[in-house]
Amino acid sequence: MGTLVEPALLLLLWQSVCAFDIPLEIRQPPTIIKQSVKDHIVDPKDTMVIECEAKGNPHPIFSWRRNGKYFNVARDAQTSMRRRSGTLDIYAWNNPEQYEAEYQCIASNQYGSAYSNKIRLRLYRPPVWPKEILEPVVVSAGLPLVLSCDPPPGPPKPETYWMSSCSYARPFNWPIQTAFPTMQPVRQDRRVSMGVNGDLYFSNVLVNDSAADYCCNARFPYKNVIQQKMPVVVKVLTTRTVTEAAPTWLSPTGSSSSVLVLLGEELLLECIAAGVPTPRITWTKDGDDLVVTPRMKVKNFNKMIQIPKASFEDVGEYTCTAANKIGYIEHTITVRVKAAPFWLEKPADLVLAPEENGRLVCRADGAPRPTVSWFINGEPVETATPQPNRQVSGDTLTLRSVTAENTAVYQCNASNQFGYLMANAFVNVLHATPRILGPRNELIKVVEGSRTLVDCRYFGSPVPELRWSKYGQGNLEGNRFKTYGNGTLEIKHIRIEDQGTYLCIVSNIAGRDENQVRIEVKEPTVIVTRPQDMKVIRGTDVRFECGVKTDVTTPVTTTWMKDKKQVTLGWRLTLDESNLVITNVNTGDEGNYTCVIKSELDQKSASARLMVMDRPDPPTNLELSDPYERTVRLSWVPGKSNHNPITEYLVQYDDDDWLPGKWRNLSTYPGNLNSVILHLIPFTYYEFRVIAINEIGMSRPSRPSMRFQSSGAPPDIIPKNLKGVGTWRNNMEISWEPLTYREWNGPHLKYLVWWRRKDSREEWKNATTKWLKYYIYDADTFTPYELKVQAVNDFGLGPESPVVIGYSGEDRKCLNFAAL
Repeated sequence: MGTLVEPALLLLLWQSVCAFDIPLEIRQPPTIIKQSVKDHIVDPKDTMVIECEAKGNPHPIFSWRRNGKYFNVARDAQTSMRRRSGTLDIYAWNNPEQYEAEYQCIASNQYGSAYSNKIRLRLYRPPVWPKEILEPVVVSAGLPLVLSCDPPPGPPKPETYWMSSCSYARPFNWPIQTAFPTMQPVRQDRRVSMGVNGDLYFSNVLVNDSAADYCCNARFPYKNVIQQKMPVVVKVLTTRTVTEAAPTWLSPTGSSSSVLVLLGEELLLECIAAGVPTPRITWTKDGDDLVVTPRMKVKNFNKMIQIPKASFEDVGEYTCTAANKIGYIEHTITVRVKAAPFWLEKPADLVLAPEENGRLVCRADGAPRPTVSWFINGEPVETATPQPNRQVSGDTLTLRSVTAENTAVYQCNASNQFGYLMANAFVNVLHATPRILGPRNELIKVVEGSRTLVDCRYFGSPVPELRWSKYGQGNLEGNRFKTYGNGTLEIKHIRIEDQGTYLCIVSNIAGRDENQVRIEVKEPTVIVTRPQDMKVIRGTDVRFECGVKTDVTTPVTTTWMKDKKQVTLGWRLTLDESNLVITNVNTGDEGNYTCVIKSELDQKSASARLMVMDRPDPPTNLELSDPYERTVRLSWVPGKSNHNPITEYLVQYDDDDWLPGKWRNLSTYPGNLNSVILHLIPFTYYEFRVIAINEIGMSRPSRPSMRFQSSGAPPDIIPKNLKGVGTWRNNMEISWEPLTYREWNGPHLKYLVWWRRKDSREEWKNATTKWLKYYIYDADTFTPYELKVQAVNDFGLGPESPVVIGYSGEDRKCLNFAAL
C-alpha cells in the first residue's frame, strides 16, 4: 500500500501538475518528440533508418545502445547519425544481418537524459518458397484431403490465396487476378475452404476436384509481393459408390484445445470437419447458443468466428459441433484473454520552484497486472543517488521541498510477460519570472452571441497566479466568464456591452507580466430571405433569393455553390445583389444550390433544390423475347422521367427492306409498362424503337432494337377480283389480283385455282401456279363454271375465295351465222 497523503498536500501536489507550455528558451531537460516503432521492419537494400528526435535546452546530444550495450556509432563505417538529431542511418553494404538487434536512443543534456522505447530492428527478407517438385496427390472420392501451404513466415505475416490452373510467372507487385490472369480462385463452400493457417481443406473430395494443379499464393504486405508455391496435382479415383461417413475433425484435432489472445488483437476460432455428407458446423458458448454480437462475424460457411478486437467478455468455452445424418462430434475451445500493459495515467512534465512539492503518477493496467519500475536518467531508482525528499510508492513518485538536485528525466516502465510501456517525464526545478507567451496587444473581432475564447498562455516558476480584468478593474469570474488553468478566458454568449479592453495579469514571487486584448463585438450575419425549392419547365428563368442582414462595419462576400462546387457565373448565371438568376434553365442546371454569405468573422448558408421538368430521356436496352408467328415481346429500361411522369410509350417499327429508316407508328402503351406484346405481320423483318411521352413532350427515340424476322404463316388474304372469261371457243382465262409482298406471310407464294362446271356433280379440279392467270383449254363452249382461288406458301394454304361464275369461250361460227 502507498503512503497516505494529507488532503492539503494532495491539493498542492495537483496544483503543481498544472499543464502549461514551457518555452524552449527556458533551460530544461530533454524530451523525445519522435521515435521509430518498437517492432521496426526495414529493407536492407535501402538505407535503414531508426528515428530519434528530441528537444531540450541546451539542445540534447544523442547516443545509442544496441542489445543493452553502448553502440559506438562514430566507429562503425556503415552507420551515421544525422546533425542535431539522434536518427540513425544504417547503410549495411556488408553483412546487414549484424544490425538485426534491439536499439535504444538516449537524448542527454546537463539537466537529464530521456530514453526512447527499445526498438527491435528486423530485416525484411524476400520470401522464397523452395523449388520442390510435389508428387501428385491421389485420393479416392469421398475421402477428406488437406493441401498444405506453409508460406515463408515473413515478416510481416503473409496473406494466402488458393488458385487452380496455376501460372508459373515470376512474383508481381499486383493483385493476384492481375498478376496471374490465367489462374482461377478455388471456389470455397461448406465442403472446401481455406483454414486460418492457409491450408486448403476438403471435407470430402469429388471427381471434379481433379485438377491439373492447385497452388498456394502468398502476398507479403511489406513490399506487396506475391509469391507462388510450386503447384500440386490432385487425382481423384472414382468408385461406383461413395461410402457415407460420420464427421471427423480436420482442424483442430481432438476434443478440446485452447486459444490465448491479447486484448484488442484479432481472435479467430475455427472448426473444419470431414465427413460424407458434408457436415454442418454449429457453435455454442458456455453451454448456450452463440449470440452473434456486432463485434463478431461468423464466416467461412459457419466454420470460423472472427472477433477483430478481442475483449475480456470474449473469455469462455466455445463448442463447435459438426453433424451429418450419420453422426456428430464436438470440440471445445477454451479462450483466454490477456493484455499487454496499457495506460491509465501517464506521468506529465513538472516545472517546480525550489521548496515546492510535486509527484509523478505512472498508472497502467494489463492482464496480468503490470509491474511498475522507476528510473532516473535511465538508472534504476533503487541504485540512483539517494535523495531524502524523494519517495517511490508503487505507481507514484513524490518529491517534497524540491531543490535543483531533483532536476532530471524520470522514466517509468510498466511491464508484464506480454509487453511493456515506457514514458519519460522531466522535473525542472527553477525560478522563472512570469512571462506571457504569444502575441501582444491583439485586436479580436467576434460575433455577438458566440462563445469567445481569449488566450493568455504563460509560464513562470513557481506557477504564477493569473487573473483577468476589464479595463484593469476587478476580476472576471462567474456567470458568463470562466478562466482556465492554461490562462484562456471564456466568455459565453458574448454581448455588445462586452466590447472593450481586457487585461491578463500573471504574477509570482519573482515578478509579474501583463498583456491587453481589445475585443470588438459585431452583429451576426443573418439570412433573412432564404432560397426556396423550385420545380420548373426547361427553358424558363429562375431566381434564387438570398436576402442578408449584416453588421454595417463588416463587409461580406456572397458565393453560390451547386452540389458543393462553386457556381461559375456567365451570361446564363448572374448575380443580382446576393440573388442568383438562371436564364433558360436546362436539365444540367438541376441540383442543390447554396448561397454562402461569408464575413471575416462568421459564415451563414442556405440551400434550395432546383428540379427541371423536361420531356423524358429515351428508353434504353431494348430486348426482344418470346417470338411467335404474329407476336413478339418487347422490353426496355425506362429513361428518366425528368420530374414529370411518363404517361405513355409509343412503339414504332421499320419493316421496309428496300427503304430502311422509314419509321411507322405501331401502337401506344400506358406509361407504367416497360414490357409489351407486339402484334406483327408474319415473315417480315422488323426493327423497333420506343418513344417516351409525358405532359411536356416526347423523348428522343430509343436506339433501335436488334433486327428481327417474325415467323412465317399461311396467307391471311384472299386474292381479289377473281373472274373467268373465255378467249376462244373451248377455253377460259381465270385471273385475279396478286397479293402484295407484305401479304405473303411466307416464302414461295403461289395460287391454288379451283374450277368445275356449274350445276354438275363433278369434283372440283385444281391447279397451282405462280402466275396471275390460269387457262382451261378443254372447256365446253360458253358454259358457266364455278371458280375459286386461294393463296399458298411454304407454311400452308390461305382462305378460299368466294365462288364466282365464269364462262368459257363462245363458238365464233355460230355467232357469225346468227349475225347473217
